[in-house]
Amino acid sequence: MNKFRMLLFAVVGILMSAMTVFAQTAAEAGDNASSVSKYRALAAGVGFAIAVFGGAVGQSRIGAAACEGAARNPGAAGRIQTMMILGLALIESLVLFALLVVFAVVKPS
Repeated sequence: MNKFRMLLFAVVGILMSAMTVFAQTAAEAGDNASSVSKYRALAAGVGFAIAVFGGAVGQSRIGAAACEGAARNPGAAGRIQTMMILGLALIESLVLFALLVVFAVVKPS
């Protein structure tokens, strides 16, 4: 299984490095500019949805781990809560940063 995983990552890496072959030249880009601008907001919304989903999963895992840690060692509940709040703040700041990136991408033209 380990060799298969290594082969899979090698193939994916090669395919990702070959994506520049499909890039358009400058002459063809003018025809497609209006088509790209139509889907920019949709792509930004999907990207932000993925970021929010990842943040929600991370926050729920932090909350579950903090509850479990406080249940196992009630004496350390204060320190666990402090670290949990710090982790939640960092995750939330990453989601807000993703929102700012979405607003920068979907600025009115």
